[in-house]
Amino acid sequence: MATKRSTPDLILIITTLTLLAIGLIMVYSASAVWADYKFQDTFFFAKRQLLFAGLGVVAMFFIMNVDYWTWRTWAKLIIIVCFVLLVAVLIPGIGMERNGSRSWIGVGAFSVQPSEFMKIAMIAFLAKYLSENQKKITSFKKGLVPSLGLVFLAFGMIMMQPDLGTGTVMVGTCIVMIYVAGARISHFVGLGLVGVAGFVVLVLSAPYRIKRITSFLDPWEDPLNSGFQIIQSLYAIGPGGLLGLGLGQSRQKFFYLPEPQTDFIFAILAEELGFIGGSFVVLLFALLLWRGIRIALGAPDLYGSFLAVGIIAMVAIQVIINVGVVTGLMPVTGITLPFLSYGGSSLTLMLMAVGILLNISRYAKY
Repeated sequence: MATKRSTPDLILIITTLTLLAIGLIMVYSASAVWADYKFQDTFFFAKRQLLFAGLGVVAMFFIMNVDYWTWRTWAKLIIIVCFVLLVAVLIPGIGMERNGSRSWIGVGAFSVQPSEFMKIAMIAFLAKYLSENQKKITSFKKGLVPSLGLVFLAFGMIMMQPDLGTGTVMVGTCIVMIYVAGARISHFVGLGLVGVAGFVVLVLSAPYRIKRITSFLDPWEDPLNSGFQIIQSLYAIGPGGLLGLGLGQSRQKFFYLPEPQTDFIFAILAEELGFIGGSFVVLLFALLLWRGIRIALGAPDLYGSFLAVGIIAMVAIQVIINVGVVTGLMPVTGITLPFLSYGGSSLTLMLMAVGILLNISRYAKY
């Protein structure tokens, strides 16, 4: 283990906290009307987001001081616990159902989403496996199949909820890690064809997924049902123009765009802050990913490198999919925008992941 530096990556800390601050402001702005109508409290969602942001920041700075090799030591136990939680969430009376998906476990007045924590558990475990078996990764049977077996087992359990968005992010993140570890592209091509066939089966097995695909291709074919969210999102982004309508001046949050504080918060941000505001947020994410890549390249060992790659891949995939959905470039998937969207489990997870990245940066040479 290399000598620990006295300070973590300050640019990464500042970038993360800036995104978090923008997220808190936008959650309030996007949710105030809906919160006042449903709970008679304009700050209902903002207060909860602030609470989780506070807990997440505390967790981030605490984890920043925990040797990242600790996650290697406990990776096996952590992933077992997450698998148990994925089973528990499917049990009636334990799992909570929302919008047709049983993805949450209630804890008092709050709820947690086990599939979100499975993403970071899988990253930690796969980083351990790849660092110990990198020489085998070029072998299809000895390297690729074992590494993907556990990933697709978790994906299958997440799909039983069902939660295609979270499962897609987890699988995509793991594939990036395996590719970086040295897996052969020819193996990925073969598996990719199988994956596309499997994805088609998953889409065809659920009518609502078929509607999401058709609404993506032509949202105006069914403007009041499957295409409603995409159309309202575009109606938000378009009028925003270059400078936006002004903070708090969104029109689409007045019951046009359903629950705008979650998956479609970027649409409200673009409407209120315009192209410049949206571009600034995208640049902040680019800066965060750049710092993450530098940390991965400068990590003192393979485990640290793979762990950092997994974290930055997870963030990048979520940002690409979320912004793609909001701008009509991808079908609706239900994936949150890191640090900005309302959601306790997702926000806490992301801040914890950044904490791990910050600890790696204390050892990295760059």
